[in-house]
Formats: sequence, C-alpha cells, structure tokens
Amino acid sequence: MQEESVQYWFNSQTGQVEVGPQSLALHRLGPFKTREEAERAPEIIAARAAAWRKEEDERD
Repeated sequence: MQEESVQYWFNSQTGQVEVGPQSLALHRLGPFKTREEAERAPEIIAARAAAWRKEEDERD
C-alpha cells in the first residue's frame, strides 16, 4: 500500500526518480504523486509548456 505523504521527484541531471526531495532543487522536477508520473516528468513538463505557449499565442 502506498503512503499518501510520499512524493516522487524527477532528477533532471541523473534522469532518475527520487523518493522525497533528495537532490538540489535546481535538478528536481515535481513533486509527483506516483513514481510513474515522475518517470514521465520531461514529457509532462513539455506538454504543459506547449499548452501555455499556445494559450499566450491565442491571447496576442
């Protein structure tokens, strides 16, 4: 059973998932609720950035 207080982070320097904030904030993406989400962090962040760019372009 997964404890709800556990958070997962993606380390952009190593490409590894960390349980809890272990590395410098500069290299951490998250927190994520599941390991699977953290593993997909680069994809999730790229999709969010694309959506924000599209939103900004539509406003201009």
